[in-house]
Amino acid sequence: MSAMEPAPPSRRRFGLPVEIWIFLLAFVALQFWQGREMQAGAMPPIEGRLADGRPVALDSMLNEAGGRPLLLYVWSSSCPICLAQEGAIAGIAEDWPVLTLAMQSGDAETVAKFMRERKLAYPALVDARGEIAWSLGVRATPAWFVVDRHRAIRFSGLGYTTGWGLRARLWWARTFG
Repeated sequence: MSAMEPAPPSRRRFGLPVEIWIFLLAFVALQFWQGREMQAGAMPPIEGRLADGRPVALDSMLNEAGGRPLLLYVWSSSCPICLAQEGAIAGIAEDWPVLTLAMQSGDAETVAKFMRERKLAYPALVDARGEIAWSLGVRATPAWFVVDRHRAIRFSGLGYTTGWGLRARLWWARTFG
């Protein structure tokens, strides 16, 4: 091959370069590894105070949901991915039951101020020391759980996900739960 000839293209498998397949495989493996400790099966009872001071219990929210599944979204005010997902979570909260868990984001006053400044109206359970999140196996944010009317965790994940992906999981849990 002369100095002027272009390098041969990467070998392709299933229409994508090998490097992309390696990246995708590594990404999926990392997601599984990071989420290995996350709660599965039945969601334990969760109770506490929202940023606005009101008491909240997961069981009460599920009862009020009228059989619809609930999204439990764990976030932190210092998490850039969580900030990027705020709009999607706010949109979902308009159509589905949502409880968010503010993990290690300060006390109730700090979380309430953060939410006011960002114009966020969804309920935020304050987990100042991260104890609730830790009990759910959440070690990083964002994390999420789709919980059905029987308190069974139907789906869970860690890291960025799309709003339509969360909506599809909520729909699936409602339809087949």
